[in-house]
Amino acid sequence: MYLLTVNGNLLITGLIYLEDRLHTPMYFFLGNLSMADVTYVSTTLPKLLSIIATKDNRIWFSACITQLYFYMLAAVCEIFILTFMSYDRYVAICMSLQYHVIMNRQVYIPMAISSWLIAAINSLIYAILTSMLYFCHTHQIDHLYCDLKTLYSITSSDTTSRQIFMLFGNITFTFLPLTLTIISYVYVISSILKIRSSRGRLKAFSSCTSHLTTVMLFYGPIIFLYGNPESGHSKDQNKLLTQDKILSLLYMAVVPMLNPFVYTLRNKNFLGALRNMARIKMTI
Repeated sequence: MYLLTVNGNLLITGLIYLEDRLHTPMYFFLGNLSMADVTYVSTTLPKLLSIIATKDNRIWFSACITQLYFYMLAAVCEIFILTFMSYDRYVAICMSLQYHVIMNRQVYIPMAISSWLIAAINSLIYAILTSMLYFCHTHQIDHLYCDLKTLYSITSSDTTSRQIFMLFGNITFTFLPLTLTIISYVYVISSILKIRSSRGRLKAFSSCTSHLTTVMLFYGPIIFLYGNPESGHSKDQNKLLTQDKILSLLYMAVVPMLNPFVYTLRNKNFLGALRNMARIKMTI
């Protein structure tokens, strides 16, 4: 799964860079999304695979904080990229005649750069705050990787202020982008329904299905993972921890692996680019 994810997403990024017909805002965002997926899985899965292979489940504290930083960097960046992709679909369908004026290089490139910068700064703040915690009672992380929620649950420090900051971060970097994405698609679907011909409606909707599928795959586990209330009963707590691990595995391994398939299997431009690359290799 790790190799499929990395190779699939790197293939997408390479095709977007090499193929002129893929030099559009939507594919540019997709290339950034693929790089975020590669960063995401490369931060978590290799260590997990190492633990499975060697049975050594130790991790240095500095490595744990580093893993937390890059994990949050990729996750927050992906949220912003998905939000900008929904805006791109909104402009393409609701304001089609002005699309090339609105979504030019001076707009979509800074959008992508800002996604990485904001995610990097946000992750750095969380990493610094977490590195200042004390872990006197236990050093055992009952999770598949160094997750912020899990580290807060085992620290001996008072995390009240950090929990409030995390709640603010969840609203700013998860709830608001998801709300903007939903609003964009309300307008998109409303515009599609106004198209008179069934062929036109189908063509317009098909241009959004890949992104819409990715949004649902991405946000589904997040909502269940971070929306679960904490329970004080040990039986309920153990059940929640098991659910968290299953959802985390789905979120960090399955979803990034599916993204390349979602965007390429029914995409004529990608399939055409793959055929062109195959012809060039055969010629060489």
